[in-house]
Amino acid sequence: MQGELEKALARVADHESRITACGRTDTGVHAVCQVAHFDSDANRSERSWVLGLNSHLPDGVSVLWVRPVDEGFHARFSAFARTYRYRMLNRWIRPALQHGKASWVREPLDEEAMNQAAQHLLGEHDFSAFRASACQATHPVREIQAIEVRREADVVTLDVTANAFLYHMVRNIAGSLIRVGVGEQRPSWLPELLESRDRNKAAPTARPDGLYFVRARFPAEFDLPSRAPAFPRGKGLS
Repeated sequence: MQGELEKALARVADHESRITACGRTDTGVHAVCQVAHFDSDANRSERSWVLGLNSHLPDGVSVLWVRPVDEGFHARFSAFARTYRYRMLNRWIRPALQHGKASWVREPLDEEAMNQAAQHLLGEHDFSAFRASACQATHPVREIQAIEVRREADVVTLDVTANAFLYHMVRNIAGSLIRVGVGEQRPSWLPELLESRDRNKAAPTARPDGLYFVRARFPAEFDLPSRAPAFPRGKGLS
């Protein structure tokens, strides 16, 4: 996504500029409202930025809004919380319309046991047991501020909000919660994994298909929307 957005930006701004995003997404991972910043001296209205960028972006990538911010804003370091979602299609029949948009778990999942297990991860912990070997973070301590597993029909959803995430942290948590959901482990296994700080004791990394970057939260002073506005704000936009 970053490369495509930078190519579109060069077309609209008439100069090259590097994009800095608030969170990373791997191949196969989705983003609902990713936030990124770039520097430009080009004089464009917010509406013109949006329409111009989208006209040069491929299908599957769309800019929802653009806001001017001061030099103190940084898409990554100004965010004080981020939310990820992991969706699991839980049925014995393979996905069709949801292919590539949800992970497929054939065995019945006990979402209540999964949610019970997930609550052990609330708070500030050393998440080494859920950290990928390629993670470049300087330390493994993160604070999970909210976590929930719920079911709607045949879709089981994991929502996680934290101050920051380690590489593959959500997918590794999802993989271990699936072990609980299918009855291979008890909910009390999650605090044992935390205590062990051993990635080798946790479950394999869950597939990327079901992971979504949902949103980042920024201080109110930046006046950033959490979703696409119905119409461009202001007057005289062209």
